[in-house]
Amino acid sequence: MSAVAPPIGRRVRWVYGFGSVAYGVKDNGFSFLLMIFYSQVLGLSPALAGLALFLALIFDAISDPLVGFWSDSTRSRWGRRHPFMYFSALPVAVCYYFLWSPPIDISNETHLFFWLLGSTIGVRFLITLYEIPSTSLVAELTADYDDRTRLLGYRYMFGWYGGLTMHFLAFAVFLADSEAFPSGVLDPSGYSTYGLVAAIMIFLSIVISSAGLHDRIPYLHQVQVRKPRPLKQVASDLRDTLSNRNFLALFFAAVVSAVATGVSTNFNLYINTYFWEFRSADIQWITASLFVSAVVAMFLAPVMTARWDKKKSAMIVYAVAMVWFAMPVTMRLLGFWPSNDSTLLLPLMVFHQSAEVTMLVIFGIVQSSMLADIVEENELRYGRREEGLFFAARTFALKATSGVGTLLAGIILQVIQFPRGVAPGEVPAEALFKLGVIYGPVLAVLFLTALIGISFYRITRRDHADNLDIIARRESELDVQEALAHTDNIPGLPTVHPPELPDLGR
Repeated sequence: MSAVAPPIGRRVRWVYGFGSVAYGVKDNGFSFLLMIFYSQVLGLSPALAGLALFLALIFDAISDPLVGFWSDSTRSRWGRRHPFMYFSALPVAVCYYFLWSPPIDISNETHLFFWLLGSTIGVRFLITLYEIPSTSLVAELTADYDDRTRLLGYRYMFGWYGGLTMHFLAFAVFLADSEAFPSGVLDPSGYSTYGLVAAIMIFLSIVISSAGLHDRIPYLHQVQVRKPRPLKQVASDLRDTLSNRNFLALFFAAVVSAVATGVSTNFNLYINTYFWEFRSADIQWITASLFVSAVVAMFLAPVMTARWDKKKSAMIVYAVAMVWFAMPVTMRLLGFWPSNDSTLLLPLMVFHQSAEVTMLVIFGIVQSSMLADIVEENELRYGRREEGLFFAARTFALKATSGVGTLLAGIILQVIQFPRGVAPGEVPAEALFKLGVIYGPVLAVLFLTALIGISFYRITRRDHADNLDIIARRESELDVQEALAHTDNIPGLPTVHPPELPDLGR
């Protein structure tokens, strides 16, 4: 057992939350800029770009649970999580910079494909070494049902703020429209500067958060000394943990919703640039409004889960998103949305995308909080705390946002033969129509599938409280038995046999 930790104060919430800036910066670049940079600017086929990012995701499918298991099993003077967090800081920053500044012959499409593949795998693996241990701390910092949601609210707010800050700087500074490039997103030099600044932000986020939580190490769960287990036993333990019914329901819903988010975010710049014909200055206004979204979601998520519990809150958001995400494009195709030269278009899209991001952040907060509650259920069943392994699944689902979602986006662009290297207003009307027709139904079907999947999750507020109570009683019994056992070795004291204790299992 760990020492009794002091209460979670404001400093811990802010420092823990600030650590997600690193992932937010990385994920925003992968979701919004990477596809258009490699396909429209560097000239790589969209299908090949999508394939490279999808193959990197397959690597994640293998590495994520291994890193989670490794983190859970690590024993050191810095605890289970901090060694990974400290180690990842510099390598991931360097790798992220070179992703946006390829030191190769970019005219060779084969070289460009393998550079994208290798760099993406490197960034994904190195960010995994930080993100899984860091996020897993939420289940160790507090066991309170509501406080976990509040703590994750800070985490997601900072994650979005990190990504949005770089997104805003990209369009306001690095990719701003110029005389040489009327559409700034096609300026290759801006992406290199973007990569440098983003890499510095990633490094500072990891170091500041890790160091800021260092004083909590004595209060975190420690791995008990035990004999090395054979590989067959390790595989069996992994299978038992990952076959948890609540975990499977949550993982399935998280992956499907992340893919839907990936389709939406990877198409976002295409839709804004080519479908709505927004300029960089317009996109800046949309991006600025999203800073409000993250704060609204941080406060709204705990209110929703307190009112409706976590499962019902997630289902409500899925149901609304199923209609909301594709509504403007669908209504434009039906002739009920303002034209591109209307003064109403930008304000409407600012409101729409702000509400859209609010839902995205609530997704993440509530789903991660639900995942943290599975930790105690699993501990009751198998006697093991495996926060890292469970949150590896959450990280994998988030990465699906820029993996499977990007692959689908690349395939769709290839199928509709969307032209490369063209300016807004020059895309054939037929290609834009096909883009809108495919975009809407794909999102609706994905969110409906996620809604069905999460309906199988079963842990309620009462279940979580019962799990904590049973774990506490078991630990108390073990302490009593251990204390009584020690009296057997004291001369002059009679041997005391502990009473037979009731079985507290379900």
